[in-house]
Amino acid sequence: MKSHLVFIPFSGISHLRSAVEMAKLLVDQDDRLSVTVIILPSRFGDETDSSAYVAALSVAPNDRLRYEIIPGGDQQNAEPTWIDIHIENQKQKVRRAVAKLDSSTLAGFIVDMFCTSMIDVANELGVPSYLFYTSNSGALALAFHVQKMYDEKKYDVGELDLDNSEDELVVPFLSRPYPVKCLPRLMLSKEWLPIFVNQSRRFREMKGILVNTVAELEPYVLESLSSGGLDTPPVYPVGPLVHLENQVDDSKDETKSEILKWLEEQPAKSVVFLCFGGLGSFNEEQVREIAVALERSGQRFLWSLRRPSPDVMKERPGEYTNLEEVLPEGFFDRTKERGKVIGWAPQVAILANQAIGGFVTHCGWNSMLESLWFGVPTAAWPLYAEQKFNAFEMVEELGLAVEIKRYWRGDILVGAADLVMAEEIERGIKQLMEEDSEVRKRVKEMSEKCHVALTDGGSSRIALQKFIEDVKKNII
Repeated sequence: MKSHLVFIPFSGISHLRSAVEMAKLLVDQDDRLSVTVIILPSRFGDETDSSAYVAALSVAPNDRLRYEIIPGGDQQNAEPTWIDIHIENQKQKVRRAVAKLDSSTLAGFIVDMFCTSMIDVANELGVPSYLFYTSNSGALALAFHVQKMYDEKKYDVGELDLDNSEDELVVPFLSRPYPVKCLPRLMLSKEWLPIFVNQSRRFREMKGILVNTVAELEPYVLESLSSGGLDTPPVYPVGPLVHLENQVDDSKDETKSEILKWLEEQPAKSVVFLCFGGLGSFNEEQVREIAVALERSGQRFLWSLRRPSPDVMKERPGEYTNLEEVLPEGFFDRTKERGKVIGWAPQVAILANQAIGGFVTHCGWNSMLESLWFGVPTAAWPLYAEQKFNAFEMVEELGLAVEIKRYWRGDILVGAADLVMAEEIERGIKQLMEEDSEVRKRVKEMSEKCHVALTDGGSSRIALQKFIEDVKKNII
């Protein structure tokens, strides 16, 4: 019997790409399964970040995988709303889109971690909802743990001092205490915490949770989630879902070619790559500290440097028109034989290049998975959201990364961050680029496990098949 799933990802490009890879995987695994991906408008009213990607999806022929694009309408000139309000505002449009589908084969909704209010639409149709969690199972377990503490009156934001506290939380899914300083800033915000707590409550309404992780990567966390201590739905580790296809808009092809040509001229594993995601940027003082560290380190480098936005919640970082204005005087002349500063970066193509020996990253989960996939060790420099947790897990729990700095104040989404000094950055880069380090060996081993997980009989394939079997039961 045929089964049809409705997939509702968040509009952010990292969420959207992961969701599309998940949808492709589902239809590839079972020819009786079809998926409609409903692409919501951006809450920023700015689609430039994903427009080329969405356009490429729309022309890709596949009878069992289709895309329904919901236009933003008059939202294009509107102020960005809170995430939960924005998603709530899309529910009627989603109802209309789903009404076009064959209801007799509808087996359920798969909703993004930020789209939990779409459960209401699924409930109206009498079909179950599943969660697609784009980060790791550790961050998921932390969300459940904080929500449970909050509901039991054991978690009070007013009593937590993120910037100065030496307090630690004992959590059931980590092998060591978790520093309060490493909690995501939004979990300590009186404005944002209720949204995240409610989000976790709605996670518990799901029939199952697909997580973009690998069983071999987070075994302790997954064991804790499956043991029933956190009272969660079944979790299916189906990753790593890595977007490897070459889809670059024409305006960036020339830039990509130039970058890859430069990398081809560098020795194997000799270049440290610095890139901080779609929202990652630094003020001029921090830029100069990074530049001094790179110059002192003596390492070859490829640095993706973006111009900061006045308000990152309303406008994404852009490109510098004159890099010499923000870099130390003479920097380009002194480093031209071993370094290259760029704006936008084709991250996957760069990480896949044999010249890359290390990756200084903001610890976005997609970036962490991409680095593991290509066996590139990372240096953690988290900037926002759950990235401080990701850094803690990769450095402290798993030994798969080195750190730039153990703790620092700030989050670029809610305010300025502490200045990280050149000495700290230089030390982290040198540690990252050590040839025979234990971290490098562990990353290589985990990379092999990630590849095996996606083969027939691998852990992620087995988890995916269990999920598909559950879906099919919904319409039998």
